Amino acid sequence: MASLARRRATDYAVKAISVGFAALSLVLLAWILWTLVARGLPALGPHVFTQITAPPGAGGGLLNAIVGSLIQIIVALIIGTPIGLMCGTFLAENGRNTQIGNAVRFVNDVLLSAPSILIGLFVYQLLVVPFGGFSGWAGAIALAIIIIPVVVRTTEDMLNLVPIGLREAAFALGAPQWKVVTFITWRAARAGIVTGILLAIARAAGETAPLLFTSLGNNGWSLSLDAPMASLPIAIYQYAASPFEDWVALAWAGALIITVGVLTLNILSRLVLAKMK
Repeated sequence: MASLARRRATDYAVKAISVGFAALSLVLLAWILWTLVARGLPALGPHVFTQITAPPGAGGGLLNAIVGSLIQIIVALIIGTPIGLMCGTFLAENGRNTQIGNAVRFVNDVLLSAPSILIGLFVYQLLVVPFGGFSGWAGAIALAIIIIPVVVRTTEDMLNLVPIGLREAAFALGAPQWKVVTFITWRAARAGIVTGILLAIARAAGETAPLLFTSLGNNGWSLSLDAPMASLPIAIYQYAASPFEDWVALAWAGALIITVGVLTLNILSRLVLAKMK
């Protein structure tokens, strides 16, 4: 009986500690969200979405930063998604229990956990220094490198969940492998793959460190990827430490915009994954 009582006491203690830490995490998350809403919502207005950044005291908004972020993320998505999709497909279909497959997985895991500032430094040495200047292209490629490992991992995991019987049935009907992949396995795993792409966008959208070394930022209006380009994370980084109240307010507004965007992408990814299940 004493042993049973000790086991129950240990079980209750572990459960209480787990529930306590879960509640603490929820409180901290709610605190962060409340601070963002309380500070960012009053600063939101039509000017944030219709005006570019201006000197202190002259008003202005974040239009150039919002557009710059969208351009760089879209370009990064166009570059990174096909690479990640093809690499993940190779690992799931042809790279199981092979040396090259294990090597690719190891490199992908390293990229997945690498600090984003290291990716920014790598692209800085690869594209900024040789070409003599910061550019939107460098920022987009840095974000693409962040997107690729997320897409690779989710694509491989989702394709591994597709029953092997579907592949065997297609092969038995005489379908070549490229048709089996495109018409059977991709179609069966499309919801999970889309979820991974949405999560990759959510991760890349809030990155500041790689953009500081690549696209740098731009207080003016610029749609050229060949020149320094504005982005929301850099605008938040610059304005949050400013002594001017209007710039600090814009930083809170930008932080709220990014948070709402990332939360929306995470909710969409969960809805897509739930639909698949």
